[in-house]
Amino acid sequence: MSERTGWDRRLSVTADGKGLVGHAGAVLLHKVADRVGLTDALGRLWPIGLSATWRDRTHVLIGLASAIVLGARNLLEAERLQAHHAALLGPAPSDSTARRMLATLNEETLRRIGKLRAGVRRQVWQRLHLRPGGFPWLSVAGKRLRGWIVIDIDATIITSVSKKAGAAVTFKKTYGFHPLACWCANTQESLTMLLRKGNAGSNTAGDHIRVLSEALAQIPDSCQAKILVRIDGAGATHDLLNHLQGLNTARRTVRYLVGWTITEVDERAVALLPEDAWQVCLESDGEVREGYHVAELTGLNRRAGWPEGMRLLVRRVRPAARHIKNLTAFERKTGWKYSVTATNIGRMWGVAGSHHPQWLDAVARAHAVVEDRVRTDKAMGLRNLPSQDWTVNQGWMLAANLGHDLDCWVRLLALHDQPDLERAEPTTMRYRLYHVPARLSAHARRRWLRIERTWPWAETFVLAWQRLTHLPVLA
Repeated sequence: MSERTGWDRRLSVTADGKGLVGHAGAVLLHKVADRVGLTDALGRLWPIGLSATWRDRTHVLIGLASAIVLGARNLLEAERLQAHHAALLGPAPSDSTARRMLATLNEETLRRIGKLRAGVRRQVWQRLHLRPGGFPWLSVAGKRLRGWIVIDIDATIITSVSKKAGAAVTFKKTYGFHPLACWCANTQESLTMLLRKGNAGSNTAGDHIRVLSEALAQIPDSCQAKILVRIDGAGATHDLLNHLQGLNTARRTVRYLVGWTITEVDERAVALLPEDAWQVCLESDGEVREGYHVAELTGLNRRAGWPEGMRLLVRRVRPAARHIKNLTAFERKTGWKYSVTATNIGRMWGVAGSHHPQWLDAVARAHAVVEDRVRTDKAMGLRNLPSQDWTVNQGWMLAANLGHDLDCWVRLLALHDQPDLERAEPTTMRYRLYHVPARLSAHARRRWLRIERTWPWAETFVLAWQRLTHLPVLA
């Protein structure tokens, strides 16, 4: 018999297995929720009912967040996944129960949950400072931003194929929603996300100020001394930049890097730059990036009404084919494509050479990692909103954000020294750990979850479980 076709000789497939658990990585997500105090914190929000049919809302919400991380795309898929884990994690709520729970998450409840998340995050960050290697400070172009918390703000589009409350035609001519979110670049956590109607403006200063305020409330007080905020061109509004400048106090330094929509005034200033004003750009590792140049534009382009001390940096690059149709007359004439960044960074405390345009340009371009966060969120529940109801969709977004954080905490607290896992994306985590099958057995009054020993990441799974189990309890 041929080796190509003989692999299935005497093979039968049945559906009568017992004690088998698929997607066994759910235990890591539930364990980290318990150990960092998220389960107890949410438990203080909702009372425990006395009815035999009562479903603990904390269990429902954390179970839904875990199911979203594992790949559930709607409430029915979450129910079926949790039902499969009933022998391991307890009875699963139905999809209708989950929907009723999400429908109770009004603005006041979301505000209270946000406050609880901030308290839990403080505990997590304390543990990150205690772990080997310490807190994950960012490094850009060879310089380590020790002590700086970097916040990335960006909006995205969630499309909808049916009429849902708040869905509308977006600025990209699609149909759906236009949420705005903040992420911590240091830890990759989702700090806050604002669900907005599809026709919400891209550069709405009020929305940016709201999500920034909520994001700052999520950062522990001990880490608020030095904050760097990065936004694309949607953030270049008078109100937002003045608000950012006003956040500076005697105890807190706030710096920003914001994209700038280039105008004819800017182009006239660029035309005045001598050739020797242009410096070669830097890669993220500190090496020079040939063909890209950056220059200081501040002294040649004075704008009234903008925050005092604001600098403008201009970058030029030879246009690619996709840029040709969008070039201005000035860009066609010079043969370069230009982009401008606004910043209030004169220097960053503790970072030598942080005033140089070359380095600031590298930090601004590093904001592109926010697209990874958007892609990650869409891979974990936010590619589609499951309900016609606005409040239920807000609740689903909260559950997805909680799941995003649970995934981050598993990687940061238990996999920080494992190759390619500390900053792994959902596809990698699901393939290696979350979707691993296991066998649940009982022996000596204990339950045993047994991972196939030949799986390449079996020991990594066990290591993660042990580390989460022995996380120190902080006061």
